[in-house]
Amino acid sequence: MPEAEKYYDPLRRKWVAATPEERVRQWFIGQLSDKALIPAWLMMSEVSMKYGQKQWRADIVVYDGKGEPLAIVECKRPEVDLSEAVAEQALRYSAVQNVKYIFLTNGKETYVYRRNEAGFAPMKYFPKYLEMSKSCLL
Repeated sequence: MPEAEKYYDPLRRKWVAATPEERVRQWFIGQLSDKALIPAWLMMSEVSMKYGQKQWRADIVVYDGKGEPLAIVECKRPEVDLSEAVAEQALRYSAVQNVKYIFLTNGKETYVYRRNEAGFAPMKYFPKYLEMSKSCLL
């Protein structure tokens, strides 16, 4: 029997099953690194957290230079629509982690939201890490 295909997750430093969602997660780790210029040591994948009595796992968490959560990324399989339910899932994580940014992606579409006084507002562009981390100082 052939061995199952795997991807190397540089954040977890291990080989993981090559599921459709994992493919999106690994692609987006590259996007965060290449487009947003986020160093790998400021990201973690599959981060456990508790919301109420339930355990959850954020796909990717980006941290600021002080080790505080800065952004949450919710990855879905390419065929999953980035619906209101997906956004609500990320908002639950943001309530636990108190992040400034939320990213939603299915590998075909990506949405970025920034926290403001009223909650989270959509951004029209993919922010760089320097901008994201400076927003924590404001």
